[in-house]
Amino acid sequence: MTDEERAPETEEPASATPPDTKPEPRPGIVPRFARYLVTANNVMVTVYALVLSMVVGGILIILTNEEVRKTFTYFFAKPTDALSASWDTVASAYTGLFRASIVDPEDISKWLSGNESLTDVLYPLSETLTYAAPLILAGLAVGLAFRAGLFNIGAEGQVMVGAVAAGIVGFQVHAPFLLHIVLVLAAGMIAGGIYGAIPGILKARTGAHEVITSIMLNYVAINFLSWILNLGWVKDPKQPEQSYAVDGNARMWTIMGSDNRANIGIIVAVAAALGVWWLLSRSTAGYRMRAVGLNPEASRTAGMSVPKTFMMTMATAGVLAGLAGALAVAGSGAPYALSRDVSANMGFDGITVALLGRAKPGGIIAAGFLFGALRAGSSQMQDLVPIEMVIVLQAVIVIFIAAPALVKALLRLREPAGGLSISEAKGW
Repeated sequence: MTDEERAPETEEPASATPPDTKPEPRPGIVPRFARYLVTANNVMVTVYALVLSMVVGGILIILTNEEVRKTFTYFFAKPTDALSASWDTVASAYTGLFRASIVDPEDISKWLSGNESLTDVLYPLSETLTYAAPLILAGLAVGLAFRAGLFNIGAEGQVMVGAVAAGIVGFQVHAPFLLHIVLVLAAGMIAGGIYGAIPGILKARTGAHEVITSIMLNYVAINFLSWILNLGWVKDPKQPEQSYAVDGNARMWTIMGSDNRANIGIIVAVAAALGVWWLLSRSTAGYRMRAVGLNPEASRTAGMSVPKTFMMTMATAGVLAGLAGALAVAGSGAPYALSRDVSANMGFDGITVALLGRAKPGGIIAAGFLFGALRAGSSQMQDLVPIEMVIVLQAVIVIFIAAPALVKALLRLREPAGGLSISEAKGW
């Protein structure tokens, strides 16, 4: 038999697709979006956490309203009264929150008819921006430390020290308009940076935990503020427990009319957030921070100085918190002076803002606006519910944000490809 006769017959290549079947169509935009909505990713968990917190907040509003509770005493006899009263109360509370923090439709109608000025229309938004600016900066101070595996619980003290330095420069130094503002902001940043660096140095050199040292430094800052307010060259004799007011040249200029409090502080806060974004995503120092936050041992093996990164991170966080303190003195409106409550707990609220924003600059900006709106709108909500309800609502938001597994379980969301994640400090 010849070689040609022994040669096997040429086999036809196997078809990748059986002749009787058709390739499955790729999912379109709508199915892909629907799948995204039911997945426990960071964005949807945050959105659902806000929705759930509003639902829980609505239940608490009903429970704390005496008139609504009375309608439930005869619920089975006339359930429509209880349901209607509950809906009206919750809707009025959240509508009042919107009107007092964003815009009131009635004010727009009056403005269009010429019976009200644009300044009055912008007043609610102005209040929200005024509260949001220092909250964004405080949130950045906490969030930046989170990214490096640190828990900057001392932001409250850093805000106070920054406010003290900014206030002293504001009423003791006399300079031209723009220069004076720059000096005030710089004083707050430098003081906050030095104070923030202390727990970083202690952790790097002695291993002292930053949570313990920063908590103690908060108490030091509180007592330091109380002491300095009693000094003769600081205390205003005309105002009890208050310093002299900062000069007019040292005050942030307004951006929504002279009668509204919104000022360039919000621009400074957003610019700082952009700077933090660049630091974390585009710089070598930011890369070291993120690497140390993810795995300090691996970073040390790779040749990175973990102690130096700790010190630099805490100092930078202190700079941001000190800047928030400067805005609290020179940009929040009357009295433009130091007082015992100058920080208004914004350092502690910064922890909440950082958690809600997932320790990312963009998220922190959004969270700062949200909590600024809650503060601005609380004046309208207290007509229907106790003022403490706003604090309770913030706490409920934190509970859902800090526990993504809880949101996933309640709503039966799908597990994301990379698993559930939450920004956390690994220094524990």
